[in-house]
Amino acid sequence: MLAALGERVRLARLRRKLTTITVAQRAGISRTSLYNVEAGDPGATLGTYLRVLAVLGLDKDIDTVAADDQVGRKLQDLRMDSPPKAGRAAAAIKRESAK
Repeated sequence: MLAALGERVRLARLRRKLTTITVAQRAGISRTSLYNVEAGDPGATLGTYLRVLAVLGLDKDIDTVAADDQVGRKLQDLRMDSPPKAGRAAAAIKRESAK
């Protein structure tokens, strides 16, 4: 996944006809860090990826990550349909009132 992201970043840089030196300078990172991003290196920080995306004008794309969490919403809906389970405190109160 990171390798594919790195390749897309590299292609975006090439389409804009920007050199690695230019992108690295504008992002405030070293060329080595840029190479790591373009290689999909998991050691590159998220901040470094974001800086490079910002230089390429692609930083808004990060807003789409997990924006439409369909699985999470379905799980949430399933929990809302079932009655809540009694927690430890409720069970303790129930035991006390039964005495």
